[in-house]
Order: sequence, then C-alpha cells, then structure tokens
Amino acid sequence: MTVPDRIEAARLVRSLEPPEWLLRHSRAVAEVAGFLAARTAGRGVTVDRHLAESAALLHDADKALPKDDPLRALGHGHGSARWLEERGHEELGPSVEDHPITRTLDRAWFETWLRESRPEDRIVAYADRRARQRLVTLDVRFATWRRRHSGWDGDTEAEVRQRAGRLEAVVCELAGIRPEAVRRLRWTAAAFSAAAAR
Repeated sequence: MTVPDRIEAARLVRSLEPPEWLLRHSRAVAEVAGFLAARTAGRGVTVDRHLAESAALLHDADKALPKDDPLRALGHGHGSARWLEERGHEELGPSVEDHPITRTLDRAWFETWLRESRPEDRIVAYADRRARQRLVTLDVRFATWRRRHSGWDGDTEAEVRQRAGRLEAVVCELAGIRPEAVRRLRWTAAAFSAAAAR
C-alpha cells in the first residue's frame, strides 16, 4: 500500500478522462485540502498531507466512471473508494468513502465519524463542502445542495447544515484559522503538467 504523491494522483485522475467541470471541482477540493493540511501540520498536528491532497483530488472518481460501470452501483463515495482499492490505494478509502454530504443525514454515524475519523478524512470532507469550481462559503455550497436534494425538508436541511458547521469548526480549529481564512494551495497545475510529461 502506498499513498500516491501529487503527480501519481494527477495521473490517476487523468486516466479517468473526467469532464472539465469535474476536473475543476476536484482540483479546487484538492487545493483547499492541501491548504488545510499544511496549516494543520504547521501547528504540530500529525496529518499526512499527501494522503489528504491525493484523496481530495480523487474523491469523486466514481463520477467519472462510465454509467454502466458496476462500481457506480455501490453509491457515491463507495465506488470511488473501491476504484482506488483496486489500484492499490486503499489507504485513501476512508477519506474518499465518507466525504459525501448525504452521509451526515445519519446523526449517529456523523457523531461517531466526527469523533473517530482521521484528520485527513475530516479535511477532505470539509474541503468538498467549501469547493465547487472555486472556493466558496458553506452557505453558497448549501444553496447548490438545496437545489440538488430538493426532497430534504426544512428540518433535514437545518440538521445537515448544522453538522457541516460543526465539521467546519473542528477542521478550522485544528488548522488554527477562521473559516474566512481558508484558501487554496495552488499545486494541481504543476502536478498535472508533470503527470502529462511522464
């Protein structure tokens, strides 16, 4: 088992031939995760920056798979984790598998996950909540989810939003920053260039 470095993670993404919108989103999430992991490590917290960056870049791998690929039937996140496992990168699995916002619908699951997950797992999930094609606030991101998950009633939406706020507080506290100080660590362009040159 190995954690792919930035270039290998970019090569894996390229192998999926993702649509441009998905590539832009994945790059944004990876760069937010890179920033958060660097800030967290800089405060002396043990965090595997390569794992956080690579998992963030690959978190939506299952969305790039063909519609008839059996891994898509596993559900979002699960399919990405299995795809990575098949390529020898199962250590990225928890960060990738548990990132979808819909996981937080289960309050008991969320409480256990928030308490027991690795810092890298929380960083990837939070980075996904802060990035669309670019860095956005949780409120902007929730406007997107409100349209996508129109079946959520007001109470469900409020609970999910509250849990996202708790995740934000935990991740930002570890990084020693306020949410408005979150930025992108611009590393993906160089990684994709190097991957193309290999």
